[in-house]
Amino acid sequence: MSQEKLVEEIVRQVLQSMYQGGAAAAPQAAPAKTGLCPASDYPLSAKRADSLKTPTGKKLADITLDSVLAGQVAPEDVRIAPETLRMQAEIADGVGRTQFGNNLRRAAELTAVPDKRILEIYNALRPYRSTKEELSGIADELETKYKAVMSAALVREAADVYERRNRLRAD
Repeated sequence: MSQEKLVEEIVRQVLQSMYQGGAAAAPQAAPAKTGLCPASDYPLSAKRADSLKTPTGKKLADITLDSVLAGQVAPEDVRIAPETLRMQAEIADGVGRTQFGNNLRRAAELTAVPDKRILEIYNALRPYRSTKEELSGIADELETKYKAVMSAALVREAADVYERRNRLRAD
């Protein structure tokens, strides 16, 4: 089997497992919590554009090259809104990709955290960079200050794993 055929076969198997035997182009699932259905609502930008807004309230249709060139669109206008990430999570859940859906929900939580703090947390989560107490403090901050409950749980889980695998910083 050629390398190209092998890659094609692997991709085919991955897609088949993702959609539990269904066709990748038209996933079928029951509507999610807000009534989103992967088959009829995905991609959101094409099929639910009216529901998508930036964190500043601009509609997707308001973000055009002309509006950017006219100075009517600022950098904060092109950030993704947590609601959009939650909608994408529902679509992912609808095709059985619950882990990806959870990743999107954590991303939605983290939109409230300033970029600088995200980078600090990222560096703190690298092996041997933090003590368990420091990671616990980050988790507490995420949970209380930013209401990022799922992200806080992930940081706590990382702290436990690092402890078991001796990946915490020694004092």
